[in-house]
Amino acid sequence: MTKGIVIREAHFPGRAPIEAYGNGGFRFADMSHRGSLLCLPSGIYGWEPADPLALTAADFAKLLNEADKIEILLVGAGKDLRPLPAALRAALKAVGIAADPMSTGAAVRTYNVLLAENRAVAAALIAVE
Repeated sequence: MTKGIVIREAHFPGRAPIEAYGNGGFRFADMSHRGSLLCLPSGIYGWEPADPLALTAADFAKLLNEADKIEILLVGAGKDLRPLPAALRAALKAVGIAADPMSTGAAVRTYNVLLAENRAVAAALIAVE
């Protein structure tokens, strides 16, 4: 019987500020992650939306399961600001989450400030090169 490498879902079980971003990933809690992130009250997860240019409520299923612990969602949309699709804004509003799209850099900085203030914040961060 051969044992191969077990690939697990990327998950850090806690809240941590983002120390750095760029080169297609992020650094936090003295670790690095290649790809996008979803920072929730339950932890930081590797996140790969189906189409980063057209986010949907399905991309935020894990976040919606924790909606009662989140007031503000920062969406780091990459290098440029992109408005959120109306259907996604409506789905978030329906569960009481205010969504604020911005560039990934601005979202990281704002997330760190709100996290330090112990606010009910979550972030969806699309990796940038």
